[in-house]
Amino acid sequence: MNESIAMDDIRAKLDILLDYWIEHNSEHEKEFRDWADEAASLSGETAHRLQEAAAKMAAASKELMKAKQALSKEKGRHQDVYGETL
Repeated sequence: MNESIAMDDIRAKLDILLDYWIEHNSEHEKEFRDWADEAASLSGETAHRLQEAAAKMAAASKELMKAKQALSKEKGRHQDVYGETL
């Protein structure tokens, strides 16, 4: 397989995966926060830990967004003046 085609394939797959992972993390973050609210009356410690997990999920999503931005920037660097991938 041509190296350029392989790079394009990886880039396309990563673009799709990053979108999926960001959305998926967002759903989990919301679910953790919802369950933290539910757990608050049972256990403050459990609620706190779920809130912490939600915050870490949000932080992971931020890093995934940065990865997506970096991927987009790199795509532009690997094209010639005609838009062809180098």
